[in-house]
Amino acid sequence: MSGGTPWWKGATIYQVYIRSFCDADGDGYGDFKGLTGKLDYIASLGVDGVWLSPIHPSPNRDWGYDVSDYDGVHPDYGTQADFDALLGEAHARGLKVMTDEVLAHTSDEHPWFRDSLDRGPKSDWYVWAAPKPDGTAPNNWLSAFGGPAWSYQPARRQHYHHKFLRQQPKLSWRNPDAKAAALAVLDTWLRRGVDGFRLDVANAYLHDPTLKDNPPVPENQRNAQSWVRAENLQFHFHDSNLPENLEVLNEIRSLVERYPDRFVMGEFSEEAERCGSYSSPNEGLHSGYSFPLLNAHELEPGFIREHFAMLARFPLHWPSIAFSNHDVPRTVTRFGGRNAPPGIAKLMLALLLSLRGTALLYQGEELGLPQAELRRDQLRDPVGDLYYPWYKGRDGCRTPMPWDAGAPNLGFTTGTPWLPLWPAHKPLAVSAQVKDANSTLNFARRILTVRKQSAALRLGDIEFVDAPAPILAFTRACENERVLCVFNMSKDAAGFASGALTAANALIANGNATLRNGRLDLGPYGAWLARI
Repeated sequence: MSGGTPWWKGATIYQVYIRSFCDADGDGYGDFKGLTGKLDYIASLGVDGVWLSPIHPSPNRDWGYDVSDYDGVHPDYGTQADFDALLGEAHARGLKVMTDEVLAHTSDEHPWFRDSLDRGPKSDWYVWAAPKPDGTAPNNWLSAFGGPAWSYQPARRQHYHHKFLRQQPKLSWRNPDAKAAALAVLDTWLRRGVDGFRLDVANAYLHDPTLKDNPPVPENQRNAQSWVRAENLQFHFHDSNLPENLEVLNEIRSLVERYPDRFVMGEFSEEAERCGSYSSPNEGLHSGYSFPLLNAHELEPGFIREHFAMLARFPLHWPSIAFSNHDVPRTVTRFGGRNAPPGIAKLMLALLLSLRGTALLYQGEELGLPQAELRRDQLRDPVGDLYYPWYKGRDGCRTPMPWDAGAPNLGFTTGTPWLPLWPAHKPLAVSAQVKDANSTLNFARRILTVRKQSAALRLGDIEFVDAPAPILAFTRACENERVLCVFNMSKDAAGFASGALTAANALIANGNATLRNGRLDLGPYGAWLARI
């Protein structure tokens, strides 16, 4: 805590997808020792903490998001001692460490599910239901990963519910013993010294106990995104996103706050307004993010203004802000296409680190990495395999970090990498960018320094300023500091005039910014931040 402000409020948290970060033992998988060896790099960015992708043992049907043992660590990543060493070294550098906990479901190889399948003491720890008389699923719930969200098990003559893969059975948080066991996971890792959690699908802890059908999305409300997956054609009002989900979030937060200076945020993947995502400071989790900014792909001011207009309906809520993570195409490709101009990477970094909220920075975003393009035989993501070629899955944003342009596998591993390094990432490797003062990496370091030194950018209110498209402009204000943030979200030069500009003190500029007589001119994808 500093002056009563929690460390996470206005912080920048760097997401590490461990399997693709750095491999120390040459087996092709990133690991704890490899990450420990790169902590100086992470600290040099100027971030406040790291969020680690799931660290627990898993059969890797969904690459760690199917947990088979919450108490241990995945052998691909090392040992508990290796994790403890990582935690200590991160703390020595002033970095907080958050783990990614997947508590709405487990792996079907978890002992809890095996006991439930055998109708043992944990028989009711999962969501079971009888088939319809014709053998079909109990209701119309659809899986996010394709097909019905139910699988039949002859051992029980029942279906079990799974919101994702059939190997990810849904844990029933309506069972008090199952809920207590899930909460105990958080307690265990807090006692081991982690600084907080990112909770996977925090909207999905509760289901409708009557198993009511989900209603369809009316045809006049469907858009292109509705047709990407069949599950988007129904509102997920009964398999998840229940309003009483907030009560569970309150319990989670109460547990976390038994330990000083900890943070818990959630992923809210659907119907976020129903399930406690945008709660006030004393309710629900400390923060959370939803998917409008992660799904956006049109580079124009509207998608930012619309998202913050929605957040304005919850003025006391503190959001987390992300443009990129392990589930979505990389930022520069999503907004700029296959041959995205390099300026987009700097623009989006400046925007991310200027918006109100806790900023979530995905590994490689600071390098401006584009989405890798993989052949079908190279894919490891089950969703990519299911929908290829219409949707190629999430592997394109999960390829290994390019550390050294002159080394085999770009310095990620001395072995065979679990996903291939993409050749287009070679000129963007850390070794190349660190020597270039104008690189995306060094711009990321500069804008992070500006953010750390500005209470307005970290903690201030946000107010949008009228500006002609393609200009996006807003102010951030905290006590006696006001910062004007202006962005040109186009490939052409654009200008912006305001009386506030006459007394502006520039903090950072990118994209041939010139200020004359109260008019700011920005080159393509330019960004300009100034105290006013």
